[in-house]
Amino acid sequence: MPQSPETAPAQALLALDGATDQLALALVRADGQTWTRDAPGGAQASATLIPLLQALLLEAGVQGRELAGIAYGRGPGAFTGLRAVCAVVQGLALGWERPVLELDSLALVAEAARQQNSGFTAGWVAMDARMGECYAAPYRWNGSAWQAEQAPGLWNPQDLQQAWGPPTPPWTGSAQPLLAPEAAASWQAGGSRAAALAALARQSWAAPAWKDAAEALPLYVRDKVAQTTAEREAAAAAVAR
Repeated sequence: MPQSPETAPAQALLALDGATDQLALALVRADGQTWTRDAPGGAQASATLIPLLQALLLEAGVQGRELAGIAYGRGPGAFTGLRAVCAVVQGLALGWERPVLELDSLALVAEAARQQNSGFTAGWVAMDARMGECYAAPYRWNGSAWQAEQAPGLWNPQDLQQAWGPPTPPWTGSAQPLLAPEAAASWQAGGSRAAALAALARQSWAAPAWKDAAEALPLYVRDKVAQTTAEREAAAAAVAR
């Protein structure tokens, strides 16, 4: 069984996220040192994730059993990347007898926007969920960490814009192609996704809610991942209007 937070070494925390088509890896030490990796994800995630994290640990000079635990982006996000990350986290956490920390992958986008634009401290994250839909939720920065003001959900663009207003609230994310021009993103979340992951992991490490490795599961907010032909045609017609 993983050691409890009171007995586990607190030298470093490993963090992984594959919720988008980019992999993000970060290793943060208690003394403030940070190592990060940004890499292509998606279909490549399962093949590249382990070599990348091995190189990260080697560079930092940290052994797996010296970790306080492993943090992971649980989603919502791309099915392939989420499954790859969760499988690796479960395997490593069991082998190293470390606990795990859940991270909200939409909060990661909010943190990336905050790092690029210090004025983004409250607003929505809306990410392209494919199939003409968005993953979205509102977040607020409390001065030390991000708090979700409602659970992440799956939205069609029209319903999301209706929920927003007018006026359109501050927001960030990759859903712009799905939304009307007047709903242009208030803040762009550029820069290194891994750097944002490192910051989010450090925020969660400050007040950790440790879980057993077996609980490293992805968050799915879509009931099904395949549409009928009629549903695909209707979605395409709605986007075209």
